[in-house]
Amino acid sequence: MGGALPQLLGFCFLAFLRLAGFVAVDAVGAPPPAGGSEGTAVVDGTTPIAVTDDDFICATLDWWPPEKCDYGTCSWGLASLLNLWVGGRYHLAAAMLSLVKGSDVCHDLSNKVLLNAVKEFSPLKLRLGGSLQDKVIYGVDTQQPCTPFVKNTSEMFGFTQGCLPMQRWDELNDFFKKAGAVIIFGLNALNGRVRLRDGSLGGPWNSSNAESFIRYTVNKGYTIHGWELGNELSGSGVGAKIGADQYAEDAISLKKIIDNIYQDFTDKPLVLAPGGFFDASWFSEFIEKTKPDSLDVITHHIYNLGAGVDEHLVDRILDPSYLDREVSTFRNLQGILQSAGTSTTAWVGEAGGAYNSGHHLVTDSFVFSFWFLDQLGMSSTYNTKSYCRQSLVGGNYGLLNRTTFQPNPDYYSALLWHRLMGSKVLSAKFTGTESIRAYAHCARESQGITLLLINLSGNTTSQAFVTTASNYTIGLKHHIPRTRFNHITRLRKTATFMREEYHLTAKDGNLHSQVMLLNGNILSLDSEGNIPTFEPMELDASLPITVTPFSIVFVHIPHFDAPACR
Repeated sequence: MGGALPQLLGFCFLAFLRLAGFVAVDAVGAPPPAGGSEGTAVVDGTTPIAVTDDDFICATLDWWPPEKCDYGTCSWGLASLLNLWVGGRYHLAAAMLSLVKGSDVCHDLSNKVLLNAVKEFSPLKLRLGGSLQDKVIYGVDTQQPCTPFVKNTSEMFGFTQGCLPMQRWDELNDFFKKAGAVIIFGLNALNGRVRLRDGSLGGPWNSSNAESFIRYTVNKGYTIHGWELGNELSGSGVGAKIGADQYAEDAISLKKIIDNIYQDFTDKPLVLAPGGFFDASWFSEFIEKTKPDSLDVITHHIYNLGAGVDEHLVDRILDPSYLDREVSTFRNLQGILQSAGTSTTAWVGEAGGAYNSGHHLVTDSFVFSFWFLDQLGMSSTYNTKSYCRQSLVGGNYGLLNRTTFQPNPDYYSALLWHRLMGSKVLSAKFTGTESIRAYAHCARESQGITLLLINLSGNTTSQAFVTTASNYTIGLKHHIPRTRFNHITRLRKTATFMREEYHLTAKDGNLHSQVMLLNGNILSLDSEGNIPTFEPMELDASLPITVTPFSIVFVHIPHFDAPACR
């Protein structure tokens, strides 16, 4: 009887797995294969643990002029909201600068590559803002000169006040309409402030210029998804800071302006703030004083890897314990929102990983997809509704090359996420090694789930089995050995259930490569500037997923038993 009982349990378990829509499963208590490891992705598809926006992926466009330099490198060129070329017209100062320096050609917002890159997301959220947004005035008053930013080291952020001409705003909106982009505009929150004894800025926000700009935008028929107040002025601030009490009053004022101007609109734009770094006490007070419904979205920024010049960026990107440090930000912010009983939701409003424009061949290369996709997975787990990557183009962390608009690896990572990961977030964990990061969502516009596996190890290939949380618990309870599970897998090989896999690796195994491979094939634009199609590999769903060293795998499993996804 002692030998028959495990066998009986094994066959009973097999029957249960078939009924549950089992995919492939790991066992407990057996050594890993030579030269590799085995592990289990345990996915609980019973109910969602969080829900994101359908257009979760977001990217930023910034204000930095070509003279913006960090550590002796000027990485912005003509990537600003003010100097991306539009339809044959561009600012003379920017054009002359490009001719003198010989470093950049003028960018064209009607460029097919740029247009296609944005349109592929259908839609892509674009957050317009950055450090200089609190020094931007809007040229709605034709009696005042509308001059560009001028470099001045004595000024905050090294530049004078700049102006957005309305002709330029018209050109940008023409591009946004063609690209089908969803726009969030960051407003100048420093107008009217006075400096207080503690160094912060006080006094109410002077909203007159912003209000005129919003009215102009509405009168022109431009669609804005949200208006965000200020950039990095919360907590200790960056360059300047405003107390939470005053900031809350200003956000309420913006809400009133929006409600008034858009009073005849069925759908009003969102009110977002503060676009700063998470500070628990500041954010708590701000949320408390804007509840229940004066603030739609609270936005925070993430640059958790250190300065762009730091020599240890790659070490941190590949360190699971370092990546896990950011969990506290997402968890604590959600705790504050839940405790406050507010309708406000959370976004990551700007995230470039490494501050001061990133680091060439790190934040614009293959290795950065480990950080970026882990951030998308982690943030969505904690009910973050949207995640805005710094930047679409510009600096050393652009999704697109700033001179050619050719996609960098993270563009393809973002687009794969957008196409495969639905809005319902599922609980997922990986057992067997800490080097594998696992995230799961209901599949986007398809049946089943999509599983994301990120292998931070450069030495180990993992054979990943996938199972439901309930099946895994039963397997543990009955101590079914791995050999028994392998026998079950062999019996399942005649099944017709298939899955789709998308394996991302670096060209020639070089983590600093700016060329990404999908299932061994180079991802690149065709001669017409079109984004390549993503062709998956189809495999028997009963087989383990092979996750090679330093690789990323999206796996669509249509027959996974997930009631949350029905």
